[in-house]
Amino acid sequence: MTTTAMEMAPLAEADQPAPVLLTVEEAARCLRIGRTTCYALIRTGELESLTIGGLRRVPIDAPAAYIARRRAGVRAA
Repeated sequence: MTTTAMEMAPLAEADQPAPVLLTVEEAARCLRIGRTTCYALIRTGELESLTIGGLRRVPIDAPAAYIARRRAGVRAA
């Protein structure tokens, strides 16, 4: 189980499938950042998100992908 999946496990009820999309607040909690900072990452395109109707959602793997890109950038510098 990945770190993201382990952290998000409490979001799913015992009889419900694991979520595939996170709210911005859930993504922010996963990254241990504030909601405003999370929206800023979305606005700049650093954190992937989708709009469904009028709702903004973050794919479950997007926070981990963001961290991987940041870590790769730090190693390259």
